[in-house]
Amino acid sequence: MSWVLAALLLAEVPGVPTVAEVLNRLETLEVAEERNASTYDRVLFPHWSTVAGTCNTRETVLRRDGFDVVTDAACRSVSGTWHSPYDGGIWTKDSDVDIDHMVPLKEAWRSGAWAWTTEQRRRFANDLDGPQLWAVTDNVNQAKGDKDPAAWRPPRRDFECVYAKSWIAVKHAWTLTLQAEEKTALLDMLLTC
Repeated sequence: MSWVLAALLLAEVPGVPTVAEVLNRLETLEVAEERNASTYDRVLFPHWSTVAGTCNTRETVLRRDGFDVVTDAACRSVSGTWHSPYDGGIWTKDSDVDIDHMVPLKEAWRSGAWAWTTEQRRRFANDLDGPQLWAVTDNVNQAKGDKDPAAWRPPRRDFECVYAKSWIAVKHAWTLTLQAEEKTALLDMLLTC
């Protein structure tokens, strides 16, 4: 897949700010220690809500981030091509693709979502308005898990800039805190821009 095609993919993910915008947003984020990690449960974040008709959030992101995606009557992808920005992987089966929460649900919980209502957590887990949801290689997403940028970076160094900008945009939009080590790692990643 060409870099032109990869650039088109990034154009589809909404809300990725400029470096200047993201630096301003980063300075407004509260630096605080994580809290309540032991009380996290994924079921507290209802996800893959219905978006329209029979299409849920996962299927909507697969269509948004894929090329030539064909779906069946139930909105499931039956064919298409997906380019994972994290590692450069190219996939033709949707089963090889996960929908990653840029800021993982457990990370959000530890950073302030523990105080949200279930409805706020549902909106966060299904957020199509910002750069929170990405179609990526499944095993890369699983390796990321609930790690923040101090503990995990995308394998493609040339994606670190977009990754950091997206992470900060999500944390800012949802008024989540970040740790000092996380902020340092984000600033380092922004140097690749």
